[in-house]
Amino acid sequence: MINWKYYPASRKPPKIIRDVIATFEAKESVIDSLLPENSGKNSNEVLADLRPSLEKLGFNVEKGKRKKDMINVPVLFGRQGSVSKSFRADAFCEESGFVLEIEAGRAIANNAFLKDLFQACMMYEVKYLGIAVRNDYRNSNDFESMLGWFDALYASERLQLPLEGVLAIGY
Repeated sequence: MINWKYYPASRKPPKIIRDVIATFEAKESVIDSLLPENSGKNSNEVLADLRPSLEKLGFNVEKGKRKKDMINVPVLFGRQGSVSKSFRADAFCEESGFVLEIEAGRAIANNAFLKDLFQACMMYEVKYLGIAVRNDYRNSNDFESMLGWFDALYASERLQLPLEGVLAIGY
Protein backbone atom coordinates (compact mmCIF):
# COMPACT_ATOMS: atom_id res chain seq x y z
CA MET A 1 0.00 0.00 0.00
CA ILE A 2 1.20 3.49 -0.82
CA ASN A 3 0.61 5.85 2.11
CA TRP A 4 1.09 9.57 1.96
CA LYS A 5 0.47 12.81 3.80
CA TYR A 6 1.04 16.37 2.62
CA TYR A 7 2.17 19.22 4.84
CA PRO A 8 1.00 21.72 5.80
CA ALA A 9 -2.31 19.96 6.40
CA SER A 10 -4.13 23.27 5.91
CA ARG A 11 -3.29 23.29 2.19
CA LYS A 12 -4.50 21.14 -0.67
CA PRO A 13 -1.65 19.30 -2.43
CA PRO A 14 -0.77 20.98 -5.74
CA LYS A 15 -0.80 19.09 -9.04
CA ILE A 16 2.91 18.14 -8.98
CA ILE A 17 2.37 16.49 -5.58
CA ARG A 18 -0.63 14.53 -6.86
CA ASP A 19 1.33 13.52 -9.97
CA VAL A 20 4.21 12.16 -7.87
CA ILE A 21 1.76 10.24 -5.68
CA ALA A 22 0.20 8.74 -8.82
CA THR A 23 3.67 7.63 -9.94
CA PHE A 24 4.15 5.70 -6.69
CA GLU A 25 0.65 4.24 -6.86
CA ALA A 26 1.21 3.05 -10.44
CA LYS A 27 4.32 1.13 -9.31
CA GLU A 28 2.84 -0.16 -6.04
CA SER A 29 3.09 -3.84 -7.02
CA VAL A 30 6.86 -3.60 -7.54
CA ILE A 31 7.83 -1.24 -4.69
CA ASP A 32 5.41 -1.95 -1.81
CA SER A 33 7.64 -2.95 1.12
CA LEU A 34 4.77 -4.87 2.73
CA LEU A 35 4.87 -7.43 -0.09
CA PRO A 36 7.38 -10.25 0.56
CA GLU A 37 8.83 -10.07 -2.96
CA ASN A 38 9.75 -6.39 -2.42
CA SER A 39 10.94 -6.56 1.18
CA GLY A 40 14.63 -6.62 0.25
CA LYS A 41 14.61 -3.76 -2.26
CA ASN A 42 17.01 -0.94 -1.57
CA SER A 43 16.34 2.72 -2.32
CA ASN A 44 18.29 2.65 -5.60
CA GLU A 45 16.13 -0.19 -6.89
CA VAL A 46 12.94 1.65 -5.92
CA LEU A 47 14.23 4.81 -7.62
CA ALA A 48 15.01 2.79 -10.77
CA ASP A 49 11.43 1.46 -10.79
CA LEU A 50 10.07 5.02 -10.56
CA ARG A 51 12.58 6.68 -12.93
CA PRO A 52 10.65 6.46 -16.25
CA SER A 53 7.46 7.90 -14.75
CA LEU A 54 9.32 10.64 -12.87
CA GLU A 55 11.20 11.62 -16.01
CA LYS A 56 7.86 11.97 -17.83
CA LEU A 57 6.89 14.50 -15.12
CA GLY A 58 10.04 16.52 -15.87
CA PHE A 59 12.30 15.20 -13.11
CA ASN A 60 16.01 14.66 -13.55
CA VAL A 61 16.61 11.34 -11.81
CA GLU A 62 19.85 9.90 -10.44
CA LYS A 63 21.04 7.06 -12.66
CA GLY A 64 23.99 5.80 -10.62
CA LYS A 65 26.73 6.69 -8.18
CA ARG A 66 29.21 8.06 -10.71
CA LYS A 67 29.57 11.83 -10.68
CA LYS A 68 27.96 12.25 -14.11
CA ASP A 69 24.92 10.21 -13.00
CA MET A 70 24.16 12.22 -9.85
CA ILE A 71 21.74 15.12 -9.47
CA ASN A 72 23.26 18.16 -7.77
CA VAL A 73 21.03 20.99 -6.61
CA PRO A 74 22.76 24.34 -5.95
CA VAL A 75 22.95 25.76 -2.43
CA LEU A 76 25.54 28.55 -2.68
CA PHE A 77 27.04 30.53 -5.54
CA GLY A 78 30.56 31.91 -5.65
CA ARG A 79 32.67 33.92 -8.02
CA GLN A 80 31.22 34.64 -11.43
CA GLY A 81 28.01 32.98 -10.25
CA SER A 82 29.47 29.49 -10.25
CA VAL A 83 27.98 26.92 -7.89
CA SER A 84 30.23 26.72 -4.84
CA LYS A 85 28.06 24.36 -2.76
CA SER A 86 25.43 21.84 -3.79
CA PHE A 87 23.64 18.87 -2.30
CA ARG A 88 22.76 15.66 -4.11
CA ALA A 89 19.16 14.65 -4.65
CA ASP A 90 17.62 11.43 -5.90
CA ALA A 91 15.36 13.39 -8.24
CA PHE A 92 14.75 17.06 -8.97
CA CYS A 93 12.15 18.84 -11.09
CA GLU A 94 13.54 22.31 -11.69
CA GLU A 95 10.31 23.60 -13.26
CA SER A 96 8.23 22.93 -10.12
CA GLY A 97 11.07 23.20 -7.59
CA PHE A 98 10.43 19.65 -6.32
CA VAL A 99 13.14 17.52 -4.73
CA LEU A 100 12.40 13.84 -4.15
CA GLU A 101 14.39 11.59 -1.83
CA ILE A 102 13.90 7.83 -1.63
CA GLU A 103 15.08 6.20 1.58
CA ALA A 104 15.15 2.57 2.64
CA GLY A 105 16.68 1.04 5.76
CA ARG A 106 18.40 4.06 7.25
CA ALA A 107 15.46 6.45 6.92
CA ILE A 108 14.51 6.52 10.60
CA ALA A 109 17.32 4.68 12.38
CA ASN A 110 19.94 7.11 11.05
CA ASN A 111 17.60 10.11 10.75
CA ALA A 112 18.20 10.30 6.99
CA PHE A 113 14.78 11.91 6.51
CA LEU A 114 15.83 14.81 8.77
CA LYS A 115 19.02 15.28 6.76
CA ASP A 116 16.89 15.32 3.59
CA LEU A 117 14.64 17.99 5.11
CA PHE A 118 17.57 20.13 6.25
CA GLN A 119 19.30 19.97 2.87
CA ALA A 120 16.13 20.73 0.90
CA CYS A 121 15.59 23.83 3.03
CA MET A 122 18.94 25.17 1.82
CA MET A 123 18.64 24.22 -1.86
CA TYR A 124 18.21 27.09 -4.30
CA GLU A 125 14.63 27.64 -5.48
CA VAL A 126 13.32 24.39 -4.00
CA LYS A 127 9.65 24.72 -3.11
CA TYR A 128 8.60 21.14 -2.42
CA LEU A 129 10.24 18.14 -0.80
CA GLY A 130 9.06 14.57 -1.08
CA ILE A 131 10.55 11.92 1.18
CA ALA A 132 9.64 8.30 0.54
CA VAL A 133 10.34 5.71 3.22
CA ARG A 134 9.43 2.07 3.64
CA ASN A 135 6.13 1.17 5.28
CA ASP A 136 7.91 -1.82 6.79
CA TYR A 137 11.55 -2.08 7.75
CA ARG A 138 12.47 -4.88 10.14
CA ASN A 139 8.98 -4.87 11.68
CA SER A 140 9.02 -1.10 12.13
CA ASN A 141 6.74 1.29 10.27
CA ASP A 142 9.12 4.01 9.12
CA PHE A 143 6.31 5.96 7.48
CA GLU A 144 4.38 6.32 10.75
CA SER A 145 7.58 7.24 12.61
CA MET A 146 8.34 9.98 10.08
CA LEU A 147 4.78 11.31 10.32
CA GLY A 148 5.21 11.68 14.08
CA TRP A 149 8.16 13.99 13.51
CA PHE A 150 6.46 16.03 10.78
CA ASP A 151 3.18 16.28 12.73
CA ALA A 152 5.10 17.71 15.70
CA LEU A 153 7.13 20.06 13.49
CA TYR A 154 4.07 21.57 11.82
CA ALA A 155 1.85 21.58 14.95
CA SER A 156 4.40 23.35 17.14
CA GLU A 157 4.87 26.22 14.66
CA ARG A 158 8.23 26.90 16.31
CA LEU A 159 10.20 26.26 13.14
CA GLN A 160 9.05 27.84 9.89
CA LEU A 161 10.33 25.97 6.84
CA PRO A 162 11.25 27.84 3.64
CA LEU A 163 9.33 25.21 1.65
CA GLU A 164 5.79 25.52 0.32
CA GLY A 165 5.11 21.88 1.10
CA VAL A 166 6.48 18.54 2.25
CA LEU A 167 5.18 15.21 0.99
CA ALA A 168 5.69 12.14 3.18
CA ILE A 169 5.31 8.87 1.30
CA GLY A 170 5.27 5.32 2.64
CA TYR A 171 5.95 2.60 0.08
